[in-house]
Amino acid sequence: MERVSIIDLPKIVDPRGNLTVAEQMKNVPFDIARVYWTYDIPSGERRGGHAHRTCQEVIIAVSGSFDVEVFDGHVRQTFHLNHPYQGLYVGTNVWRTLEDFSSGAVCLVLASELFDEDEYIYDYNEFLQIVK
Repeated sequence: MERVSIIDLPKIVDPRGNLTVAEQMKNVPFDIARVYWTYDIPSGERRGGHAHRTCQEVIIAVSGSFDVEVFDGHVRQTFHLNHPYQGLYVGTNVWRTLEDFSSGAVCLVLASELFDEDEYIYDYNEFLQIVK
């Protein structure tokens, strides 16, 4: 699946605590226009359930773990995110669902676009028509 890949972010090990950095157009393959995070997700809940027309994202488990299921219209794949020094790059026109959040999980997302409701594809059948 070429529009989805794991990105290894620099991990700077220090006895006082580790540090990881994400830099646009360096280890993040786009200019970062928006950053958001989800947390306190109740057990059994899912997030996502949409695709983006133009927005690219890097999804990072900065604390805890969760699964990201992606589907590009041809291949379905699940990624288990549990390292704060790795991100999942998700390109355009890829359906994503986040689930199986551990207790205390924090999901950080770096996005290439500002929020625009019209840019989201929420209808799964519409998504299937677009990716055909």
